Amino acid sequence: MLIFGLSVFFRTVGEGTFHCPRCGGDRAYRRRIGRRWFTLFFLPVIPLGRVGEVVECRTCRTRFAPSALRAPTAQQMAAALPAGMRAAAGLVLRAGDPSDGAARARAIEAVTGYGDAHYDDAAIEADLRLRPEFLEEEVSRAGGQLAIEAKEWFLAQAVRIGLADGPLTDRERQALHHVAHLLGMSRAHALGVIVTTEGASR
Repeated sequence: MLIFGLSVFFRTVGEGTFHCPRCGGDRAYRRRIGRRWFTLFFLPVIPLGRVGEVVECRTCRTRFAPSALRAPTAQQMAAALPAGMRAAAGLVLRAGDPSDGAARARAIEAVTGYGDAHYDDAAIEADLRLRPEFLEEEVSRAGGQLAIEAKEWFLAQAVRIGLADGPLTDRERQALHHVAHLLGMSRAHALGVIVTTEGASR
């Protein structure tokens, strides 16, 4: 008696860590490709067409579309915030006086406050040599992780860096509005944060 039929078998093509929507946290995953097979006695004999690609959580075994890998992990989010603040500090320092000791000290305070304990004068010098596009990308990445209130605090920290060497110049204001834009804030919203932070510093 012959027993035949069609079955789908998956093979693993990659592994890593992702944010599992079902578990609600960082989990190991397997990236798998499925193919339909003609089976004989429950064994795959003839490969047929592919049925698609999935991401499988190794904890809950739930399968998701590959787009699930776009969500940042907690580790990636934790790294994005200090990197974004560091980049914002670089953009604001460039617009003002990058050699000013008070501005540098305020930048170091802001960045270390976001978790980068190794940020110092040497790091500032390194960042000042980077392309603006790189710094802008880091700020945008951080902005994608922040709620509205957190964006306001982030921008206020950048404003305090600009104020450390004296009243904001036109170039510093432009840089701060650009940082706000990269964070996803409107110009009016950014202006309110900038003016409020200026007033609190007097």
